[in-house]
Amino acid sequence: MHSPGTENAGPSAAEYAGDRPAQVAKRLFHATRPKFFPASVLPVLAGTAWGVAAAGALDATAFVLALLATACVHAGANVLNDVGDDAGGTDRVNDARIYPYTGGSRFIQAGILSAAMMARLGISLLVVAAVAGLLLLLDKGPVVLWFGLAGVALAVLYSLGPLRLSALGLGELAVGIAFGVLPVCGAAWLQSGALDLPALLFSIPVSIWVANILLINEVPDIEADGATGKRTLPVRIGLAGTAVLYLCANLAAVAVVGWMTYRGLLPLLAPAVPILLLLPVLRATAAIRTGVADRPKMTGGIEATLAVHTIGSLWLAGCALYLVFFAQG
Repeated sequence: MHSPGTENAGPSAAEYAGDRPAQVAKRLFHATRPKFFPASVLPVLAGTAWGVAAAGALDATAFVLALLATACVHAGANVLNDVGDDAGGTDRVNDARIYPYTGGSRFIQAGILSAAMMARLGISLLVVAAVAGLLLLLDKGPVVLWFGLAGVALAVLYSLGPLRLSALGLGELAVGIAFGVLPVCGAAWLQSGALDLPALLFSIPVSIWVANILLINEVPDIEADGATGKRTLPVRIGLAGTAVLYLCANLAAVAVVGWMTYRGLLPLLAPAVPILLLLPVLRATAAIRTGVADRPKMTGGIEATLAVHTIGSLWLAGCALYLVFFAQG
């Protein structure tokens, strides 16, 4: 059940009307769902910090280009996901959404941008990401190409094409890799030139936290996704199963940080914040069990999950930088 009037939640066409450059820019920017940009920006920051800790210096150009490429892939994926969900009918029948967190940007449904215009925007953003990636390729060598191709492939296959990973119950894993493992390890490699097990371990908590953003955001969409054949994990395992998975994933993130600390790869206090973050995690877990029957609680759970990712990623970046400025001093 959802509250009366929630089916009308979404952007207003009047708010985004106008042909002046600033109005067009506002329309295009908000079509990319910028509230979720920390999910791509922070992994690059964390990976860069890890790479700087290994190299002892910052390559600022590589950092900026990596940030631009990753953010554009993320934005393009968001836009193309809206196109795919509209084509599949998911967003059109989703009246249990919690805007602006679930149910897409609603720009197509509100008539702000057509599906064709959204598709062009998504492709354009991927082209910008490709240009930034090409500059990195020229500077750093062919390894960049593999990171870039993997990121773009996951971004496209998540929503479009015959596979449509989001409909196969693989979307959460794809997002964890695309916005966790790839940007963290890639950014670390750009700074240090090394791809090793410690960097991969460092990426896992970030991957878990970002995958959980998608996981909890899919909970209000269970009915609409199930009705249109988009069999996400919450559709497949239900509210109780999703709550257990969400909690266990967060416990796994804490365990990885604890193991890295035990092995001397992170400062002694590194597990403190991930452990404290289990408090909002428990709140979000309870919200998942309830689902959209309690919309304020569900909204609070989504916001708590976003906060866990933001705080956790920044904390890990800080822990890596601590190794540079203090532990070696």
